[in-house]
Amino acid sequence: MLRYPALGFGLGLRVDHYEAILAESPRVDWFEVLTENYLVPGGKPLGYLMRMRERYPLVMHGVSLSIGSTAPLDRDYLRQLKALAARVEPAWISDHLCWTGVAGRNTHDLLPLPYTEEALAHVVERVRMVQDVLGRRILLENVSSYVAFRDSPLTEWGFLAEIAARADCLILLDVNNIYVSSVNHEFDPLEYLNAIPAERVQQIHLAGHENHGDYLIDTHDHPVPDPVWRLYAAALERCGAVSTMIERDDHIPPLGELVAELEQARALAARTLSGGGAGPQRPQTTARRAERLVAGGT
Repeated sequence: MLRYPALGFGLGLRVDHYEAILAESPRVDWFEVLTENYLVPGGKPLGYLMRMRERYPLVMHGVSLSIGSTAPLDRDYLRQLKALAARVEPAWISDHLCWTGVAGRNTHDLLPLPYTEEALAHVVERVRMVQDVLGRRILLENVSSYVAFRDSPLTEWGFLAEIAARADCLILLDVNNIYVSSVNHEFDPLEYLNAIPAERVQQIHLAGHENHGDYLIDTHDHPVPDPVWRLYAAALERCGAVSTMIERDDHIPPLGELVAELEQARALAARTLSGGGAGPQRPQTTARRAERLVAGGT
């Protein structure tokens, strides 16, 4: 079996919600934890994490692997990552298909890669090395982007699919990121989605973004908008029942609001997978048209 067992519907674990989760035991199937928040041994964050582990399945999601960088892999980081995984026993571990720094400098941003055969071979080799160290398959997430390299003969979706196949890794499909990039780079998000190997999609991210008219910014500080919900339905039709979570990184609302939004995902998935919902409309490819979609226009 290529995928790990599915977990259902989850949320990103945030400090703001620690106490509410422990007090209320919300209807959340699992939590995704930001790896870098728990690498320091001891302390309150790790204490809370271990209490969460007693109640819910966890997955680990990192931002520092920098799998696309030309700098050597950070072996110290990998050792810490492996040690935390041994303690937490996550269902899986993920990071981003990007680079975050070079020459010892971290940009603290998820930077896009050139989609070339050279970059492809480079990333595949590094993914294999990481998986050898961790002793497990990892998931790579597609990132949103705002600029592109002139020398990119491959498409982003072809690049991601080839890495997954050649490195034998899995995919964390961020539906919001596909939509954001499709607007910013004017491509068809369904073409992207339909090129992704469905059997390698282990997890789906849902989030919101900021609409600036001619472009979108992936902020994870808004509710999931209608075009992203529609693209999620298309992803479910292609990939089947995939573990899905809501991300909120800023303007974090009370836990109950996110749980309610997660219920929307459950309901949409149930309708879509039972065949009870209408087929997804083709998401629009410009921000102004996306804005009309969110408002209910055409």
